Amino acid sequence: MRDLASTLDHVRTADGRRLRVECSGDPRGRPVFLLHGMPGSRVGPRPRPMYLYQRGVLLISYDRPGYGGSDRRPGRRVVDVVEDVTAVADALGMDRFAVVGRSGGGPHALACAARLPHRVTRAAGLVTLAPRDAEGLDWYAGMGASNIDEFRTARSDPEGFEARLIPRTRSIRSDPARLLEELRAELTDDDLRIVSDSGVRSMLLRNYCEALRSSPYGWIDDAFALTEPWGFDPARIEVPVLLWHGARDAFSPASHTSWLAERIPGATSVIEPSAAHFGALRALPDVLRWSLGGTSGDAAPPFPFPEEGSAGPAQTASGSRSR
Repeated sequence: MRDLASTLDHVRTADGRRLRVECSGDPRGRPVFLLHGMPGSRVGPRPRPMYLYQRGVLLISYDRPGYGGSDRRPGRRVVDVVEDVTAVADALGMDRFAVVGRSGGGPHALACAARLPHRVTRAAGLVTLAPRDAEGLDWYAGMGASNIDEFRTARSDPEGFEARLIPRTRSIRSDPARLLEELRAELTDDDLRIVSDSGVRSMLLRNYCEALRSSPYGWIDDAFALTEPWGFDPARIEVPVLLWHGARDAFSPASHTSWLAERIPGATSVIEPSAAHFGALRALPDVLRWSLGGTSGDAAPPFPFPEEGSAGPAQTASGSRSR
């Protein structure tokens, strides 16, 4: 059934929803799910297909419910991702696979690790958030004003949040560069260099456009899910976990990764001092290699963007203390 990876473009879930799927790299390679950020889609930033093929990687991405070509699932929780990943893996005939999530996809990757220990070989979260009800964590500390406003409104005034985000997504859909401009004031110099790379910018704009193409509700439901109880306990995760974060991240502060690293048994955490949120794109090749059984922190090749690349590996601490 692995040959389906070359042709499969959607999967039906047990409750009849359609999930839009995209596979890249070696159809017979080792499978890794890449779970996108918020807002995001299956076409979000990832290495070139030939880069993946040469390394024997089959990268599987899909639009979370409400994004791109996937049907909405109102009221979804973070843990509900487990059913969707299972549906895609079953359709592709995959018993075992790794899971990597970036930003808003990070908690969803951890959900798969917690609930599918018999199928998930390794899980990684890049610039992930911690649970909103995380005991002992000041959830908003170090977070930029725009995200604080967005998450607080999602919690305190869901209807107002929805009414505000719908016209905003309409504007971004017509001009996806608008979102990058909105974020610019909170980007560090390092993030600005990354998103100014022509290859990265092209992938991000395509990603945002596809994410909001048919509906604003992927973004809306993500915000609700990430600020409500996740539906699983990260401390119960048994599979190997890698957590990567830029210390200067103002969208999902590095304290969230530190909190998770203290609670997930045996987790490896990487805090890169000079990096911020979009530094996760630069770290992705290293994380993918780790997800297949390699060692994070090995000498990494530049991130294989379509036109330009960026630089090297982060430093790793084993068992150390989302866009």
